[in-house]
Amino acid sequence: NKYLQDRELIRAALEARVRAYAPYSGYLVGAALLTASGTVFQGCNIENASYGAANCAERTAFFKAVSQGEREFLAIAIVGGPSGGEPEDFCPPCGVCRQVMMEFCDPESFMIYLGKADGEIREYRLKELLPLGFSGKGVERKE
Repeated sequence: NKYLQDRELIRAALEARVRAYAPYSGYLVGAALLTASGTVFQGCNIENASYGAANCAERTAFFKAVSQGEREFLAIAIVGGPSGGEPEDFCPPCGVCRQVMMEFCDPESFMIYLGKADGEIREYRLKELLPLGFSGKGVERKE
């Protein structure tokens, strides 16, 4: 049931958001990544005094999943907003996170759910948010 899937993923992303480490921006983001095996990996943004060393919630979730051997993904839910309140606006993934999604996901079928505290959800396929993404297809790979 897609309705339950997106609602459950948003709930898991809201739960992950509480664990965000964002002392510099004060902007807390949570993500919940659904694998093809049915496992959900949560991620939060983790900032650093050296801003370039920060990591987004979406990449945190992906890197946790990949480091555990997962390689097939169905959907991700993302929520974000200033600390001290619930997410009142949608929080789309940054370009770097979209590119990480492109590395591991089918742009035709991978779903991105953006949620707000009021329960409103917007959904996109990866190809909509990264229409000309670089997939590495045709690039020689050495594994």
